[in-house]
Amino acid sequence: MTALRPERDSSPYGGEAAYGGADAFEGAGGFEAAVDRLADPLTDPLPGQPRTEQPVTAGRQEGWSEPERYARDWYPGQDRPRPQSPAQTPPRQPRHAAQAQTQQQSYEETYAPSYEEPAAVPYEQPAAVPYEDPGTAPYGQPVAPALPLDDETVALRIPDAPEKPRIGESATPAPGGRAARRKAARRHGRHGGAQEASEGLEPAEKGAEAPLSRLEARRAARARKPSAGVVVSRVIGEVFITTGVLMLLFVTYQLWWSNVRAHQQAGSAAHHLQEDWAKGKRNPGSFSPGQGFAILHIPKLDVVAPIAEGISKTKVLDRGMVGHYGEGDSKTAMPDAKSGNFGLAGHRNTHGEPFRYINRLKPGDEIVVETQDDYYVYEMTSILPVTPPSNTSVLDPIPRGSTFTKPGRYITLTTCTPEFTSKYRMIVWGKMVEDRPRSKGKPDALVG
Repeated sequence: MTALRPERDSSPYGGEAAYGGADAFEGAGGFEAAVDRLADPLTDPLPGQPRTEQPVTAGRQEGWSEPERYARDWYPGQDRPRPQSPAQTPPRQPRHAAQAQTQQQSYEETYAPSYEEPAAVPYEQPAAVPYEDPGTAPYGQPVAPALPLDDETVALRIPDAPEKPRIGESATPAPGGRAARRKAARRHGRHGGAQEASEGLEPAEKGAEAPLSRLEARRAARARKPSAGVVVSRVIGEVFITTGVLMLLFVTYQLWWSNVRAHQQAGSAAHHLQEDWAKGKRNPGSFSPGQGFAILHIPKLDVVAPIAEGISKTKVLDRGMVGHYGEGDSKTAMPDAKSGNFGLAGHRNTHGEPFRYINRLKPGDEIVVETQDDYYVYEMTSILPVTPPSNTSVLDPIPRGSTFTKPGRYITLTTCTPEFTSKYRMIVWGKMVEDRPRSKGKPDALVG
């Protein structure tokens, strides 16, 4: 049999009576006093909460003794309250005299003969209890939020901080954990996820659009249909644009393409004429309209143009050639005539423009007419800047307005002025200074 604990036999607090022994039930109200001496579980502190020392006041009104009050106020894990000496705490007077006498005797037997200061028991911090329930916490501490469990390690996992999406990636993370997102990134590439997400949203957005009723569809169709004013303005705008394009094409043709085409035709006519002369093909003294018979050279202006009979615009002038006044009232002499005025006409602008810069000629500049047998060399003498188109006197054998006063062998060049118009005429006169046969070679004006 286990021996009794020594403190139960030799306790200075009154033996078994202090722990609810048989002596504790003696006297009136002994059982009720023993029950009151039991510890109240409602006043126990929570785990980990320090117990505050309560004053030894419980049971005094009921007439409890000092050991009984000490046993009631003591809790495990706390420092025992220091018992007070009889001198410091005189017993309170109980209600009944019998109880007062009993308490006085018990107090004197316990404390008076052998009072000793109890040794201080060192305080030990109770072991921390593992926190299991995430929804509850000890009194006075904040409740920690529930953390998710990792499926692989079955341990608490701290949520990762949200990462900023890269350029070209979707801001919505892939479903699943970090491993699932990595697998999705390897499977679809860097930009695949964003593309699939955008493709997945398109059907949802299309499905969200409610179908239009028949009336709403008609109204939408009428709203999309342009009004009469809009149609008219569009037609006018298209007409203006077309007209502008046509005018631009016409100007391009007049200023550029007509010259290109006329130079080709004039060059071809001069080449054929020289081939005929080389072959010894003789031409009669009279020529038909449009037929070439001579070549005009203006060395200062670098002009070489064939001369054809007549001043027809379509057959002669527009083909880049120079026309001879040989018909009607304005008929002039040929260059081989012993006396007379050899009159020529040509374009100043467009269609080869052989007379474009005749206004730059100065007195003494050579003008050469080449024929099958001879070279006729003229020197420029005077110029008439402006004259009406009806002034045909400039083509007379002795031209009016020139410096000539007696008959001779003269040449007259006529063209339109100002440039790009045909309102007036410009006249240039020259006098023959040399009649050189081809057998003697080219004149000095062409050799240099």
